[in-house]
Amino acid sequence: MTTLTPAAIRTKRTLKRILIGLACVAVAASLFIVGYQTLVDPGSDKRSSVLTNTATNPATTLARGAYLARAGNCMGCHTSRGGQTYAGGRAIATPFGDVFASNITPDTDTGIGRWSSDDFWRALHNGKSKDGRFLYPAFPYPSYTQVTRDDADALYAFLRTVAPVRQINREHRLAFPYNQRIVLAFWRTFYFRPGEYQPDLSQTQEWNRGAYLAQGLGHCAACHTPKNTLGGSIAGRNFDGGVIPGLNWYAPPLTGGTDALGHWSVSDIADLLGNGVSARSAAFGPMAEVVGTSLQHLTAQDLRAMAVYLKSLPSTGQERSRKMIAHAEDDEAVLIRGAKLYEQHCANCHGDNGRGAPSAYPALKETTSATAGNPLNAVRMVVNGGFPPSTKGNPRPYGMPPFGTLLNDDEIASVVSYVRNQWGRHKSLVSANEVRRARGVTGD
Repeated sequence: MTTLTPAAIRTKRTLKRILIGLACVAVAASLFIVGYQTLVDPGSDKRSSVLTNTATNPATTLARGAYLARAGNCMGCHTSRGGQTYAGGRAIATPFGDVFASNITPDTDTGIGRWSSDDFWRALHNGKSKDGRFLYPAFPYPSYTQVTRDDADALYAFLRTVAPVRQINREHRLAFPYNQRIVLAFWRTFYFRPGEYQPDLSQTQEWNRGAYLAQGLGHCAACHTPKNTLGGSIAGRNFDGGVIPGLNWYAPPLTGGTDALGHWSVSDIADLLGNGVSARSAAFGPMAEVVGTSLQHLTAQDLRAMAVYLKSLPSTGQERSRKMIAHAEDDEAVLIRGAKLYEQHCANCHGDNGRGAPSAYPALKETTSATAGNPLNAVRMVVNGGFPPSTKGNPRPYGMPPFGTLLNDDEIASVVSYVRNQWGRHKSLVSANEVRRARGVTGD
């Protein structure tokens, strides 16, 4: 047997340590590559790619939870005017009465301080409170059910850091029998199915991210899908537009039809979502609030993803054309009067050609107000005026003055009829009764 010298023994040991080190480096490198591909390769895990970040670092989780709270506009509903943030008390108008948003601060007596993450998940995913009671769908759990458990847990973790506020929840103001929660068991049977968002593997990562936000936390369908008399979404009409129950505003279709986003570019849609104004239109009414308190705080990537998804939605084929309305005057005379009123009161801002000055004065040519089957928003804007939201991209928005005291119902009907016939695709006329209803006055 050969005897090694001390020098040879030291050399052998050194080579062994080098080989072991190289092996460790190779293993670490392979693990890094696998982990990196899982994070960035859309084909490696389509489901994970829908999320912005699933890291378990507490600081990262809290930041993601705060971002998701913005995406879901939690503060917008759960904060009353002049009230404390997330302490509830805001009235949500419905056709059945007022539902008051609950206190979701971590106060142990009046908020969700005693709720576990499982309790919170059950509320979002199944529409049930901590004690098992059914929640009213004014809390949009039919959309929130699509939120993933990881995102629900991040949102819960963030809300636990909010300053606790002792504020007792208000009793809902609902007519009988809607004030009986047992009725919700019947409603849920027909209009609610729990289920997390499942990515469409035939679509891109960007499209899936947009679909996840729009269908889930963004709860776009809560306003932009028509409802029946029981407040349930009408089957086959998803994102097809409709009057928002209890608010008397029209949420236009988000599909690709001629009354909706068919002529908009992805950039136009993203601009409206993030800035409240675009080359195509401006956000007023409830949408202005959503942009101001929620959407403007999303990243450019998420806004674009939502725009890509919305732009892809096909027309449902359910666009409703308006019937001709009988007038005491000849239809042509109504439009001639409307043209004169437009020239006198509107052309200075919106232009003789209806193209306006984008980001300052919205265009009227082929906007949703001019092309939508329902003229409600156009009438309300003429009557009451309004402002787009103040956003980072449009910090000093130009406002629309109210003409409700300057013009009577017939005059407002004439000028709106002119706009919709001149730059939209609706040859029917708006009636004075529709203007009265928009003012909140019952017509004949």
